Amino acid sequence: MTTQIATPQMALTPTKPMLPYEAEIVNITPEAPGIATYGLRFTDPMVRKGFRFRPGQFNMLYLPGYGESAISISSDPENYETIGHTVRYIGNVTQNIARLKVGDTLGVRGPFGTHWPVDQYKGSDLIIGTGGIGLPPLRSLIYYAMHHRQDFGRIVLLYGARTPKDLQYPREYETWEKAGIETMITVDRADESWQGQVGVVPLLFYRVKMDPKKSVVMTCGPEIMIRFVVFEALARRVPSDRIFVYLERNMKCGLGQCGHCQIGPYFVCKDGPIFSFEALEPYYNVEEL
Repeated sequence: MTTQIATPQMALTPTKPMLPYEAEIVNITPEAPGIATYGLRFTDPMVRKGFRFRPGQFNMLYLPGYGESAISISSDPENYETIGHTVRYIGNVTQNIARLKVGDTLGVRGPFGTHWPVDQYKGSDLIIGTGGIGLPPLRSLIYYAMHHRQDFGRIVLLYGARTPKDLQYPREYETWEKAGIETMITVDRADESWQGQVGVVPLLFYRVKMDPKKSVVMTCGPEIMIRFVVFEALARRVPSDRIFVYLERNMKCGLGQCGHCQIGPYFVCKDGPIFSFEALEPYYNVEEL
């Protein structure tokens, strides 16, 4: 296999973006019912050496005979050996990925898409609002923030899931707290074991005192949750150009050529998946757009 991903610059702009590279599954970590994180390692050492991504970008995972699926990269952007993808088994491709075992291989194209604007907002407070399977696209941002903690003010994670069993990465919350990330967790429905907050994610905003001129809000999750997170941020006078939304759409090519993921004038795979709310606002509340 001839490598086309040889330098960090080429990794972000592949010369043959439709060419998948073989990667081996080196570990599988169950996260919640129907969800697991796959640690992948490129079999070609040159590809492995050159691959880089920014927090929030995604890859296309290719399974021969079944097709491709766009999956956000959920691992540490400074760990170049193993690339993590948290996969929910909901479609033909991902349900067949669920049958794979450690040592099996699949194809990887990418990385694609925009990234969380961490360089642009150094010195700001980061308010991260997310729910359910929306945490994986933000996990790489959390890792980045831990490595560069001195570059930011407060970092607050507001995260929720339907039940305690649906929470993603609970084994890591203590590590995040020790690294200086204020971690507030809630569930919609508690069980006998749950001792924490009960309620939806937007309600956690009432527990956070924000400086709107200094805060940047980043959100991903179910669309209804995103709408309320944006509403709470705007209600606290956070400017719309300091609110960033991760959109999930049916992405087929990753290059803005097939049109499946278009919203208004934008293609989510190419112009996103991360947008400022200022850019999305004219189109966000238009049904079936």
